[in-house]
Amino acid sequence: MSSALWHLYLIRTANGMLYTGINTDVQRRLGQHQRGGGAKSLRGKGPLALVFQSPAGDRSMALRWEHRVKQLSRAQKEHFVALQEQALHHFGLLCCEDAAPPRE
Repeated sequence: MSSALWHLYLIRTANGMLYTGINTDVQRRLGQHQRGGGAKSLRGKGPLALVFQSPAGDRSMALRWEHRVKQLSRAQKEHFVALQEQALHHFGLLCCEDAAPPRE
């Protein structure tokens, strides 16, 4: 079992789309995305900008966070990015917390 610290991250594409992902090395993963590797939905959509990242604990927790953020509307995701670290509390995403995020 790996004890690597996983991170939640959001990337903005050139046309403004927000992509949500998880990884243990966000900078390496961003580089892969920028070179056309990784998520098909990001290929040819550059330049890409990392607009949010936060430690998310283990892989299981990171997957839960990723799922919750992907369920947000575009407006909610924009609010999430604008809030940065406060977003984790606002949307109920705290490391090692299993509570569901508040519905807006």
